[in-house]
Amino acid sequence: MAFLKHNGRAVCYRLLGDSAKPLLMLAHPLGMTQGVWDDMLPALLGKFRVLTWDLPGHGASAAWPEDSDRITPEDLAREALALAAAAGAERFHFVGTSIGGVIGQQLVSQHADSLLSATLTNTGAVIGTADAWNTRSANVLELGLSVMAVDIVPRWFGPAACEQQPALVEGWRVIMGRGDDRSYALLCELLGRVDFREKLGEHRVPLQLVGGSDDVATPPETLKALAQCSSASDPVILEHVGHVPSVECPDRFSQILLDTLT
Repeated sequence: MAFLKHNGRAVCYRLLGDSAKPLLMLAHPLGMTQGVWDDMLPALLGKFRVLTWDLPGHGASAAWPEDSDRITPEDLAREALALAAAAGAERFHFVGTSIGGVIGQQLVSQHADSLLSATLTNTGAVIGTADAWNTRSANVLELGLSVMAVDIVPRWFGPAACEQQPALVEGWRVIMGRGDDRSYALLCELLGRVDFREKLGEHRVPLQLVGGSDDVATPPETLKALAQCSSASDPVILEHVGHVPSVECPDRFSQILLDTLT
């Protein structure tokens, strides 16, 4: 684990593997941490140097600065680019889930020259509604993440994962509850503003989309709509998987990346 000072904040990241191999950056979902990638690392490190990091106020990364009341996709994309630069990589493969996929869309639309490829999972050009995200933001600031996690975390995982891993929901409730309320709220507001439908029509980035058949947050229809506006192929929909394939089916997801990126 290491830390990068970026725009006055400490960003926690891990850089693993052989520096001679291509860099693969992995961006986690809202409310989670870079730990979502742990079960995929053994498979990926055979072919890639891997960089994971914690979003603002998540895991061990510092909260968003008090003097700034707005986070944009470009803020998060520039953070990713700063981490890639710290790793000595001019170009890299990018994988992002949920809000991590929003970071990926920003990179594709504004920083395509930095990307070798982008794999976006369980995300959308538009995710939910502004009213819903703004309501969640207000509730988090009033109640706190530890309270909100009780209802939010069970939506992340499909029934199969919950049956196979009985403590899965409880464990991620603890992790989410330890996050920074204000940073999470600002990221909710970001998701309420996101609309990439007119921004992804022309790009030169090899792009693949992956979703889960049991994802209630970004269902397959959301991925299919993203495919239509981004000129991507039809998304790969993983059966019996919810919102977080890196946790629910790490072996299957790793194989998809190895098959397509190598």
